[in-house]
Amino acid sequence: FGFTLDREDHLTRARAGTMRTAHGDVPTPAFCPVGTAGTVRGIAPWELEGVGARMLLANTYHLSLRPGERAVAKAGGLHRFMGWSGPILTDSGGFQVFSLEKKILTDDGVRFRTPAGEEVWLTPERAVEIQESLGSDIAMILDECVPYPCTREVAEKGVELPPARPPGQKVDDIPTLVQKLVEEAKAL
Repeated sequence: FGFTLDREDHLTRARAGTMRTAHGDVPTPAFCPVGTAGTVRGIAPWELEGVGARMLLANTYHLSLRPGERAVAKAGGLHRFMGWSGPILTDSGGFQVFSLEKKILTDDGVRFRTPAGEEVWLTPERAVEIQESLGSDIAMILDECVPYPCTREVAEKGVELPPARPPGQKVDDIPTLVQKLVEEAKAL
């Protein structure tokens, strides 16, 4: 995996680059249709490239519930399951989980019930494990989607949850955090 910056407009700071994945290169910016549960509705997989799709996005939460992680593996992985040979990005499902009414959120993860009533304990590590099992090219970490509007304290707490953040690190304000993330992304 890698990223190459191909062009940059110094006036607008717009950038174009190329992401390299195991299933092919993706020129950026890119058109990435959403196949939440493993299919892009209304268009066949073999037609997607013809309309400019270079990468598909699927959702870990939905795929892990139905058809399930094992079913996707049994089908030969997410690429075969979706009928798509190009790159696939999987969202962790954080937004879906955190939008559930009856969830228990801790610093270590989130506990919730599936629509079928099964209790699930989802940690950031488990979210990545599921995405690796699916065969994702680009996996997103489990993030907390804080409500809007919210207090500064709630926003800070949401930022603190991902385990990649060094313990004890505090965020002075959201603009500072955003600037830091932008600088880290530029360094890639």
